[in-house]
Amino acid sequence: MARQLSFDLPAKTALGREDFFVSPANALAVAMISATSWPGNKLVLSGPAGAGKTHLAHVWAAETGGRIIQAAALRHEDVPELARAAVAVEDVPMIAGDIEQQKTLFHLHNLVLAEGHALLMTGRLAPKFWQLPLADLQSRVEGAHHVALDPPDDALLGAVLAKLFVDRQLYPGPDVIAYLVKHMDRRFETAAEVVAQLDQLALSEKRDITRALAIRVLNMTSDEVDTSD
Repeated sequence: MARQLSFDLPAKTALGREDFFVSPANALAVAMISATSWPGNKLVLSGPAGAGKTHLAHVWAAETGGRIIQAAALRHEDVPELARAAVAVEDVPMIAGDIEQQKTLFHLHNLVLAEGHALLMTGRLAPKFWQLPLADLQSRVEGAHHVALDPPDDALLGAVLAKLFVDRQLYPGPDVIAYLVKHMDRRFETAAEVVAQLDQLALSEKRDITRALAIRVLNMTSDEVDTSD
């Protein structure tokens, strides 16, 4: 029978629903999100997919009364209303090909700051790599204070795996988590893929998630990578 996981990790509650696990890989980002003010009243948060950018944006919004919007969902007519409070704009690099969206974000950037509110922007890479064709916007983005979520360390990767399992109502033994942390590719996307594959394989074979099953899945993943090369 699979056992309940137990992690002695520091946690930060987000929106009263789930914990954000703090480790050296994300401690600086957590500290900046929790700060009462930022240089210039704006911050860029970067990191790979699944690193916790959206989670931290929700933590920040809950603490500040701010709003969250995807960059691609921005509309010019919504800017005055959005600028009435702090705003988090997610996935800014996704509008690099849309000059009108960039103009809308530029307008929002200026109005939010003029109203004395804070602006949080997120993207996978550091701002200098966002390559926004609207030069005025790119310069404003690069002028923001920047903090990065680093690739996961052992504690964070273990916590992420545990949460991914629990989200699927799966409770493998701690030896499974320990094995995955030691042997898998250290990326958040990979963690999600591995947990999904373990779930599917365990369901199809009607068996618990064990270390042996984890070994099989990692071997399968390795074979897929080798074939693609």
